Amino acid sequence: MALIRYKLGDLIQLEDERNSFGIRDFFGVNIDKDFMPTAANTDGLDATKYKVVKKNRFVYSGMQTGRDQCIRISMYNGEKPIIVSPAYTTFEVAAVDIVDPLYFFMVFISKEKDRYGAFCSDGSIRSNLDWEVFCDIDIELPPLPVQQKYADVYKAMLANQKAYERGLEDLKLAYESLINEYKHKSPKKNVSSIFEEIDCRNNGAAIKDVQGINIQKQFMPTVANTVNVDLSKYKVVKKGQFAFSGMQTGRDECIRIALHNNDNPIIISPAYTVLRTKEKNILPEYIMMWFSRKEIDRLGWFMSDASIRANLEMDRFYEIKIPIPDIKIQKSIVEIYKVYQTRKEINEKLKSQLKNICPILIKGSLEEAKQEEAHG
Repeated sequence: MALIRYKLGDLIQLEDERNSFGIRDFFGVNIDKDFMPTAANTDGLDATKYKVVKKNRFVYSGMQTGRDQCIRISMYNGEKPIIVSPAYTTFEVAAVDIVDPLYFFMVFISKEKDRYGAFCSDGSIRSNLDWEVFCDIDIELPPLPVQQKYADVYKAMLANQKAYERGLEDLKLAYESLINEYKHKSPKKNVSSIFEEIDCRNNGAAIKDVQGINIQKQFMPTVANTVNVDLSKYKVVKKGQFAFSGMQTGRDECIRIALHNNDNPIIISPAYTVLRTKEKNILPEYIMMWFSRKEIDRLGWFMSDASIRANLEMDRFYEIKIPIPDIKIQKSIVEIYKVYQTRKEINEKLKSQLKNICPILIKGSLEEAKQEEAHG
């Protein structure tokens, strides 16, 4: 059987089911085509206006497709229904005798398809891929058995990745349980007695690697323009040292601090403060684990209220208290945390590989259909 071309709109149907079930799990779709909990404040929100997303239902947003170079679409695979903003379009594959729903989604996990969506959005003043334009896009499909064969390969790989991800949650629960256990029975120390400030400048501008800190508490290449900037004034951060910025802690609800773990030193803006632990019986990794917890971010947010700019001033930062258990306990917690971080990085690579394999699987299915037709 030959490849057949269809319009997307001929294969799908809108599903506008509103939340009459009391569901409070608010989600959105990011540019990686993954569902993620909404960042908006949902306290007191009327959830009955939100749209219900059940298993195998799709969520689509054509907004800013041209700007983001991404068709924002995702297929929900969870057993428990969630809800999304009324601004999203929700739909299902209607022609299941023509196209496998998972195969349909795999078609959109492709940079090529994203670029085509951006091209189609050129007619919109806001770079949107309007629903009518989306529905008019052509899709070439092999016979259903061929689709299902390649969809099964993707499904098996996805199941392996999800199983790996569930193991991650067990590790996270393990180290968080230990932290919670010892935070109530360990002596607490002020941050001022844990850290000392370091002010080592980049003499001769020898180091060129300029970094900043994001709200995930990670170092990242600076977004500032450093052309013609005197880098000799920048501060050096070596392995095992911290960089801290109290700016906008209240606005971001985040204490912006990061631990540098690489062997090669980096430089940061003079506006940052560089810190290191004073005592050998306090592990930097353990302190960073504490600053990675939401409870300490909330404390920083609360303490920044005294600042007109919602900054966490240095003297207030130094007032924060952290429980410090015995060094052996710290090492045990940190070891579990390191395993968690390593496995988390592997999981992200697995997810990336899944996205990269989809265009290959789609191409393979089309070529197999062509070969079957040639030998038919």
